[in-house]
Amino acid sequence: MTAKVVIVSAITLKVSSTPHRYWRIGLTQNLTERKKYWSETKKEDVKHWSDWQADSLSDAQEIESYFINEGMQGGTGGDLSSQSTTYVYVF
Repeated sequence: MTAKVVIVSAITLKVSSTPHRYWRIGLTQNLTERKKYWSETKKEDVKHWSDWQADSLSDAQEIESYFINEGMQGGTGGDLSSQSTTYVYVF
């Protein structure tokens, strides 16, 4: 099973009991800074934060797009490098 399949399955299981619109999905290459941004700068509740390491930036972008199309909060874009480890996060 690829990381992409594992991540999609894990996210699906995590959010299955609530509407997708209550969740935010995003990508980052620095988990500490991103979580701090959402909790301290944006004052979002990140107690239900989960993250996964993607095999590639393109896999992470496909996962993000899929869940945004399913109704999750988030936006595609950002300045990420295909040369760095990319994480998918949900909270």
